[in-house]
Amino acid sequence: MARPGQPPPRSRPVQPPHQPHHLEVIGTDAAGLASLPASAAALVRQAQLLAAPARLLPELRQALADAAPPPQLIASDRPEQLFPQLEQALAAGQAVVLLASGDPLWFGIGRLLLERFPRDCLRFHPAPSSLQLAFARLGRPWQDAQWLSLHGREPDPLAARLQQRPAALAVLTDPSRGGAEEVRRILAASGLEAAYALWLCERLGHPQERVQRLAPQAPLPADLDPLHLVLLIAEPPPPPDPTHLPLFGLDDGLWLQQPDRPGLMTKREVRIQLLADLELPAVGVLWDVGAGVGSVGLEALRLRPALELWALEQRGGSAALIRANAERLGVQPAAIQEGRAPEALSGFPDPDRVLIGGGGRGRVAVLAAVLERLRPRGVVVMPLATLEALSELRPLLERAGLAVTVSQHQCWRGAPLAEGTRLAPLNPVLVLKGRCPA
Repeated sequence: MARPGQPPPRSRPVQPPHQPHHLEVIGTDAAGLASLPASAAALVRQAQLLAAPARLLPELRQALADAAPPPQLIASDRPEQLFPQLEQALAAGQAVVLLASGDPLWFGIGRLLLERFPRDCLRFHPAPSSLQLAFARLGRPWQDAQWLSLHGREPDPLAARLQQRPAALAVLTDPSRGGAEEVRRILAASGLEAAYALWLCERLGHPQERVQRLAPQAPLPADLDPLHLVLLIAEPPPPPDPTHLPLFGLDDGLWLQQPDRPGLMTKREVRIQLLADLELPAVGVLWDVGAGVGSVGLEALRLRPALELWALEQRGGSAALIRANAERLGVQPAAIQEGRAPEALSGFPDPDRVLIGGGGRGRVAVLAAVLERLRPRGVVVMPLATLEALSELRPLLERAGLAVTVSQHQCWRGAPLAEGTRLAPLNPVLVLKGRCPA
């Protein structure tokens, strides 16, 4: 401490704490350097070593030709060769920048960098991801969208995701495995071409970007850019011409769906089996309990137009949906009712055929009510998902004196695999059937 009247002693200069060398990882869109914000562009111009995808190097070389001195430019396409060069430059105290696509931490090089470099050595500056740009170009909110990457992956997850009928699905394609054409083949194999609009998005963010909707049979652009993704946007399928539809076994994509649970319907292969097991008579009464979108009962009417279809579904809005599907198929159910079984069945006429597609925990009571009213030589059919349901319901049929059969059905659908086709499985279904004696 200085004495009064004396000047304070000169303080020693404080050395700043050692700062680790940073690797600035800057995201870009397809426009490259031209679309960077000012702060990121300044980091690029100050770089001594600048790594970027090979496609950007000519542009960077031209843009930075006046830098003094110009940075060393290296390609980042092969990380196993890139990382040692980055490590050497950082150790030498150089200013190092790496340009990456979109958000480096979203299916980008960020994951590999974090595996190789200390976390506090990396600073990320993300650009809008390709998904953000794609939905922005369509002007569609994307908080309900799902996404899936096919880069280096088998296509099975895409086929499985489509069975859930997402409202919007962005697919990051792998050009080396077919790209957009692979997505289209899987969509067609799933029977959902009519249920989705397919948008092809190329070079997003580049002045020459291209976003277009492709019709199911339209060829892909001859000059398709490898830098592309596909958006699948669910939309109501166009009204079909009933005279041009097959007699039964309609594609899943032809049916209007519940908007909040679009994948909740009996798949085509199972539907065909249930129609066979019902042994549909030329005339009589068919109950469709837990009718969903009405697919099985309405197809039954196409096979047997003189049948009376009485459909019951507890979900609100289901009656209007089933009526709309009936109109699309050119059939007329006798009645469509919203309500809970078995109580809501009291106003139905006694049935000759019954399909129980729902019920959940109340299915024992539903089946009991059906057996009390099933006419002689009547048939009841139940698709089941679990062995526990089978063990619970089969004894009721046997005690009622019905002839019981059980079958299990597992279906596979063809999906692209490189230049060939592989089989993607659907969920297996147990079918419990009982036939009344005369």
